[in-house]
Amino acid sequence: MALRWISGMRGESRVIEPATAQSRRPSLIGYLNVIYPNKIQIIGTEELNFLDGLDSRQRWEVMHKIAAYQPLALIVTKDQSVPADLREVAEETNTPLWISPKRGHELLTYMQYHLARMLASKTTLHGVFLEVFSIGVLITGEAGSGKSELALELISRGHRLVADDATEFTLIAPDVIDGTCPELLQDLLEVRGLGVLNVREMFGHMSVKPSKYLRLVIHLKPMRDSDGNSDNSSDALTRLTGDIGHREIFDVPVPMITIPVAPGRNLAVLVEAAVRSHALKSKGIDPAQTFIDRQAHQLRRLPPW
Repeated sequence: MALRWISGMRGESRVIEPATAQSRRPSLIGYLNVIYPNKIQIIGTEELNFLDGLDSRQRWEVMHKIAAYQPLALIVTKDQSVPADLREVAEETNTPLWISPKRGHELLTYMQYHLARMLASKTTLHGVFLEVFSIGVLITGEAGSGKSELALELISRGHRLVADDATEFTLIAPDVIDGTCPELLQDLLEVRGLGVLNVREMFGHMSVKPSKYLRLVIHLKPMRDSDGNSDNSSDALTRLTGDIGHREIFDVPVPMITIPVAPGRNLAVLVEAAVRSHALKSKGIDPAQTFIDRQAHQLRRLPPW
């Protein structure tokens, strides 16, 4: 943004807090607003003309009223000449005053996006986050359930790794959760018996992805009951529709499919099938419901006893 700091440098300690930590929730950034001030005030050509149209007393009152709200900074756009009294007020009140050659709408769009991401709600979840068939999939399960081995097989089948073990999720919109990898763990996958692997070096640059929206959670569950025996107690409806539910993340319900883990099961194929099935259901195609409807239709065609 080519920002230059021209006055109010003693205000360097000012910070923007997340909206949840504030009693009043002003806009993060916007054009000069005296009634509902923004945390970062953009001063463009029209705003400077507005100040020039005020008499000396009104001008002084407006400038000090803006500074009294303690904005993070004032930004003058398009390298316009900064009035001397605005510099003086900024210096007197320790209000950072910046100037940029960019237009106001460019600063507004860029800073709104990045500030919103930086101040959004964040959490770290345990699991392996991958892109499977262009869908962000978080694979979870108990320690030793085979998450990393499954991820390695999926990567070898052409899918992409986002993060292993600890994925950072950010709520960037009311129903959009973005997953990224911590810098310390980028490109790395830990597999028991093999240690830490560099996926980018082993499989190429296309095998990793910096971020992805979370659309599906796949939970690996051992196919054992409390006595260590095979669990055959699944009801008929679950056998028909699959073990499908939701997991709440940031109060957003994310579809979750539970896959039983047992020796001999090809989990990579099952995960790929689960993702394809999820994509079809997102388009309104539900094979289980289709089968139920067919069965009901067939029963209605049977002659009465």
